[in-house]
Amino acid sequence: MSSARARAPKVEEGAALDRILTLELARTTERTAVAAARLRGRGDEMAADRVAVDAMRSELNRLPIDGTVVIGEGERDEAPMLWIGEKVGSGRGPAVDIAVVPLEGTTICAKNLPNSISVVAIAEAGSLLVAPDVYMDKIAIGPGYPAGLVGLDRSPEDNLKALAAAKGVPIEEITACILDRPRHARLIEAVRSTGASIRLIGDGDVTGVIHTTEPDETGIDIYLGLGGAPEGVLAAAALRCIGGQMEGRLMIDRPDKMERARAFGITDPRRVYRLEDMVRGDVLFAATGVTDGNFLQGVKFGRNQITTNTVVMRSSTGTVRWIRARHTHLDKFEG
Repeated sequence: MSSARARAPKVEEGAALDRILTLELARTTERTAVAAARLRGRGDEMAADRVAVDAMRSELNRLPIDGTVVIGEGERDEAPMLWIGEKVGSGRGPAVDIAVVPLEGTTICAKNLPNSISVVAIAEAGSLLVAPDVYMDKIAIGPGYPAGLVGLDRSPEDNLKALAAAKGVPIEEITACILDRPRHARLIEAVRSTGASIRLIGDGDVTGVIHTTEPDETGIDIYLGLGGAPEGVLAAAALRCIGGQMEGRLMIDRPDKMERARAFGITDPRRVYRLEDMVRGDVLFAATGVTDGNFLQGVKFGRNQITTNTVVMRSSTGTVRWIRARHTHLDKFEG
């Protein structure tokens, strides 16, 4: 006699996410971005981040999913909402992993500078790297290059030379994107010594990684340096959808960090995670601009409407949707 398991229909890869509509995910980042945008330029980073977290959690709980936050605002004892392990969603849909950065670039938002965004990624349960909120060393390039062209175990000079050769240009025509931080002084010196140029950014390394996918438009060929691990996983989710290569290594350099890492099942502090190690299976990625940038335009407040600009991607179909939305029911964005 055949068992019930044997009679069950086969589930195609990515089918678990079919019930999550693109517009529902877009609404999540739209509402979050609008909440944060109301505090642009006010100089209060904590307040902007708080309203973004509140808005995103509220919208995630409307989705027909059984969601678990695997990349969030930090461990439970550090974050009141959207902490790693928190359950979100209606509980009546597919089991999914969720990675969030409600407000990437809190300083950018507080100063009303370019490229602050709201970001979320959803993948089938067990598909996203679960890691503590520590630094991650990252390297990323866009699509169209041989696999393994660059890597964290090579010097910046070797990576830049390999990229220039693959692109067919002198190294002087290569531009690296690096966060403008004191910790990157030696990296910046090493890159400049090759003749390559650098685009220093104050914040927003998810956007920095995504910029490598369209170097003709952004002028950025490669992303290098230390940034947050949550942003690293979200950037990997975007690259899985639109193509590119990325490696990341968690910076677990103290006993307390190693203890936290073990709680997440991480035993090798020097492991290099490839793109497919950080994000597997089908994934949806959405981002909405908070402030104006060369990736997404920010929220625009009109007299009778609010305008948002959002990108939504899906890895199983390779689809990238750009959504410019006008919201006239302003009461929906209050509270």
